[in-house]
Amino acid sequence: MFWKVLVAAILSIAAAFLTQSVGITIATFLIAMIVVVIIEGIRVVPQQNAWVVERLGKFHETLLPGLNLIVPFIDRVAYRHSLKEVPLDVPEQVCITKDNTQLAVDGIIYFQVVDPKLASYGTSDYVLAITQLAQTTLRSEVGKMELDKTFESRDEINRQIVAVLDDAGRTWGIKVLRYEIKSLTPPESILRAMQAQITAEREKRALIAKSEGQRQEEINLADGSRQAAILSSEGEKQAAINKAQGEAQAIELVASATANAVRSVAAAIGTEGGMQAANLKVAELYIGAFGNLAKAGNTLIVPSNLTDVSTLVSTAMTVLDRTKAPGK
Repeated sequence: MFWKVLVAAILSIAAAFLTQSVGITIATFLIAMIVVVIIEGIRVVPQQNAWVVERLGKFHETLLPGLNLIVPFIDRVAYRHSLKEVPLDVPEQVCITKDNTQLAVDGIIYFQVVDPKLASYGTSDYVLAITQLAQTTLRSEVGKMELDKTFESRDEINRQIVAVLDDAGRTWGIKVLRYEIKSLTPPESILRAMQAQITAEREKRALIAKSEGQRQEEINLADGSRQAAILSSEGEKQAAINKAQGEAQAIELVASATANAVRSVAAAIGTEGGMQAANLKVAELYIGAFGNLAKAGNTLIVPSNLTDVSTLVSTAMTVLDRTKAPGK
C-alpha cells in the first residue's frame, strides 16, 4: 500500500515539473490515488484459497474464491491459506522400541486447512506444530511395541498418529487426513541378525519341503509295490484258476471219451460175434504184453501156472477159428 501511494506522489511531482500547472498536478495525483484505491479495494481470490482480512489490526472476515471488495487503508489481507490437501514430509528420527532397540523412522503427513481463521490465529506456525506433534506421537507409539511388532503394525501406528494429530489440529483449523510411515530402519547389526534369521527360516522350509518330498516318494513307491504285489497275486490266482479249469475240462473230456469208448465197446460186444472179437483182442494183448516183458530185459517172466498160457492160446485159436468160419 505504501509503495503504491509513493508511486502516485512521484507521478504527481513529475507532472508538475513537466506541465508547470497546479491543476494538472492535482488532477494527476487524484487520478493516481483513485487507481491506487481501486487496486487496493479489489481482491480476486483464486480457487481453493482463502484470505484472512484484518481491519485496523483485528480479524474482520475471510475472503472466499472470486471477486471481493475491501476498504483501502483500513482493511488488509493478513494471511493467505491454501485449502488443498498438502503433503508434509516428517524428518527421520530415532525411536526406542519396547525391547530397547533403536529404530530410525520417517513418514509423511497429508493435511488440509479447514478453518482459515483458526489456522491464522490458533498457532504461530501450524506446519511446525503438526510436524513436532507427529514426531513425539510416533516416538510414543513405537515405544509401546517390540521391534518385530513395529514391522507388522504400520497401519495401527498410522491410525494412532492420525487420531492424535486430528484431535490437536481442530484448535489450529487443520484436519489431518493421513499419515504414512515411509521407512523403518533398524541398526546394521539388527539388519544382519534379521537377514540371518530369514536365511535360517528359508533353509528350514527347504529341508521340510525336501523331507516331505522324500516321504511322499517313499509312500508312492510302497504303494506302487503293494499294487504290483496285489496285481501279481491276482494274476497268479487267475492263472491257477485257469489251469485248474483247463485240467478239469481235460479230465472231463478224457472221462467222456473213455465213457464213449466203453459204451462203444459194450455196444460192439452186444452185436453178433462181438464177444468172440473181444476175447481175441484180450488174448492178443495178453500175449503181446508177455512178449514185451521178455524184450525189456534178460529175465523172462512167465505165469506161475504154465497151463494158463496154453489154455489162453488154445482159447484164442478157437476164437480165431470161429471168427474165420463165417467168413468162408
